[in-house]
Amino acid sequence: MESGPIRTVISLLLSIAVVVMLFLIMHSLIDTDYVDPGVDDFRVADLVQPDEDIELEKTTPKPDKVEDPEEPPPEMDMVQLDVDMDVDIENIAPQANIDISIGTGTMAQGDGEYLPIVKVAPIYPRRAQTRGISGYCIVEYTVTTSGAIRDPRAVDCSPSGVFDKASVRASLKFKYKPRVVDGEPIEVAGVRNKFTYQLE
Repeated sequence: MESGPIRTVISLLLSIAVVVMLFLIMHSLIDTDYVDPGVDDFRVADLVQPDEDIELEKTTPKPDKVEDPEEPPPEMDMVQLDVDMDVDIENIAPQANIDISIGTGTMAQGDGEYLPIVKVAPIYPRRAQTRGISGYCIVEYTVTTSGAIRDPRAVDCSPSGVFDKASVRASLKFKYKPRVVDGEPIEVAGVRNKFTYQLE
């Protein structure tokens, strides 16, 4: 029975001693690290305002106006069409600087031969015009009983691949008086037209 209270007293005394020791250690740590800075050692950085005057630009200058050129850009040369046909006809529409010549095709004597009524000049290809390329293209087609054009195709063009499409498109707009045999209009195959492309 006596050992119980003795243990309690010893434990209490040890715990008090440990607490006192911890307080002393904490106090010694705080006391040794503290250093009084003093008033003389405390300095504040000096801020110096420069004496220069700063000018603010309130308005932005406008750029100079671009003056119109004294000379206008050169105009492109107009292309004129010379119509040269083997068959004389009055109602032909002259167009650009392109010769349109009609080949003979199959023309036999009869009640009436086919005659061109409307001829449309092709549009000079822009690529060829800007590069100064001249040449020609022969298109072969069939003149139908109504005087229209059927199955046009480029048969001889120089330079190749430059004027083919423009010539075929133009030939599709041609109109003819059909050939008449025994009072009946008939088709005429193998009719050729030469388009000559030349820049001035």
